[in-house]
Amino acid sequence: MRILLLCHAFNSLCQRLYCELAVRGHELSVELDIADQVSEEAVELFRPELVLAPYLKRAIPPSIWRRHVCLVVHPGIVGDRGPSALDWAIQQGEREWGVTVLQATGELDGGPVWASETFPMRQASKSSLYRHEVAEAATRAVLDAVERFGRGGFVPSPVDPADPRVRGRERPAMRQADRAIDWQRDTTATTVARINAADGSPGVVDEVCGELCRLHDAWPEDRPHSGAPGEVIAWRETAVLRRTIDGALWIGHLKREAPGAIKLPATVVLGARLAGLPEMPLGGSPEVCLAPAGRTWQDIRYEEAGRVAFLHFEFYNGAMSTRQCQRLLAAFEWVRRRPVSVIVLLGGRDFWSNGIDLASIEAAESPPDESWANINAIDDLAEAIIRCQDQLTVAALQGNCAAGGCFLARASDFVWARPGIVLNPHYRNMGNLFGSEYWTYLLPARVGAEAAAGLMRERLPISAGDAVDRGLIDACLAGSREAFRVDVARRAAELAGSPDLAGRLEAKRARLLADEQQKPLASYRAAELAEMARSFYGFDPSYHVARFHFVHKTPHSWTPRHLAKHRELGWTLPR
Repeated sequence: MRILLLCHAFNSLCQRLYCELAVRGHELSVELDIADQVSEEAVELFRPELVLAPYLKRAIPPSIWRRHVCLVVHPGIVGDRGPSALDWAIQQGEREWGVTVLQATGELDGGPVWASETFPMRQASKSSLYRHEVAEAATRAVLDAVERFGRGGFVPSPVDPADPRVRGRERPAMRQADRAIDWQRDTTATTVARINAADGSPGVVDEVCGELCRLHDAWPEDRPHSGAPGEVIAWRETAVLRRTIDGALWIGHLKREAPGAIKLPATVVLGARLAGLPEMPLGGSPEVCLAPAGRTWQDIRYEEAGRVAFLHFEFYNGAMSTRQCQRLLAAFEWVRRRPVSVIVLLGGRDFWSNGIDLASIEAAESPPDESWANINAIDDLAEAIIRCQDQLTVAALQGNCAAGGCFLARASDFVWARPGIVLNPHYRNMGNLFGSEYWTYLLPARVGAEAAAGLMRERLPISAGDAVDRGLIDACLAGSREAFRVDVARRAAELAGSPDLAGRLEAKRARLLADEQQKPLASYRAAELAEMARSFYGFDPSYHVARFHFVHKTPHSWTPRHLAKHRELGWTLPR
């Protein structure tokens, strides 16, 4: 079918559904919901058989839903209505939640139901639940709804609020007053739930060290600490530790309550206000922290099982700052000295990596200089992985991966991904960046020069299965997140214990030597960085403008042409 995706932004859920529908042969185009007239024009140009709205912040205009079937994806159970569905569910401790696909009518979230799915609630942030449980449920429900529409004859079910079987109800938009934390009364669990319910957006407004901020990125701390409830009592790397009435919690990111402020690591926002507070490093070597028995915040941790090493790096939103890249490089070099045969780079639960940290760059005194420092730091890490000669390396992608993160992963000998993740192996959306991380060496060797150029030119998301078919990654391992980790550990142990391990390592050394003789790695890096320097320091401000709009979440003024197929020059309806 011809399906138009109408969305506020082309977010992770929209990208997941785009990939799932594309692989099933549907013809897709995307329009960002900028104004009624723009959406009406998109419908007129594309003439879709079905309109799908995976992520909207306002109602579809009657001029569209009266003439076309429009399916809206709502992150709530059947009968739930309102813009803060997931926020309320997290904050009120719902044990089960769901996704409903309903038909747009004049009643917001009140149309008949085409499909619905439920899932058990995990104690996690709204962003994490949205990227995993909501995305999985939405995918199943949307595919069911699209199949029912395609078959014809299906009659969607109206929702009767008076029906006792309908648990959902209409709820208002959650206000800051509903999210407010009372540090003298709220437990650690309650406080974490409130911050989790607001994570991503809008955050919880609160005063921290005399600074009015929005709180994001909360992690519980199990170990006992003294101090007054609400008091910041310690810090670690980018996070601060705050006392509660029954314990403490870490807050990783803050956003000043001021015009033009952006979300940044808590220690960066508070700066000199932390003077005199103790640092609370984790145990282990100076380079890498061993996974502790209890719960605490740590962005890099290490585990070892037999001759397999597991290096976790849980960086917020997958962004890797200069210091994080340097610390991860130090950790990787430390792991290389361990008596292990396989190193598994597990990334984080939500993201493996999205490349350089655009927010930290935007906040820097000199964004061009910080861009240069950041890209060199991540290149150093990529080079170390490529040059690792005494162990096999595996990038195990539990979460989405984009831009330089995709090629940082490809620097490993093997790339294994969880089904359902989305990859964006390109840079051009960020002001036509050329990109680095040795992609000009790594990508053509895997997919061929022509296909590599196509991936960079298309700028479209691809699924893990599609990435395997294209040769970008090596395997898509079936199963849940937990099953994926178990399978990764099993496969890594098999590699470590394989009788041909020595032969694999020798072949790896020979391959790199032959590649270097043909063209040194330093030449690839120099050519990539020459292109990047033009974007960072040259006369064309496209990268700096694109980064500003990305970090400040500026509303879109138009739909990028690589998404809006119906707006391409010469595009005509298929016969």
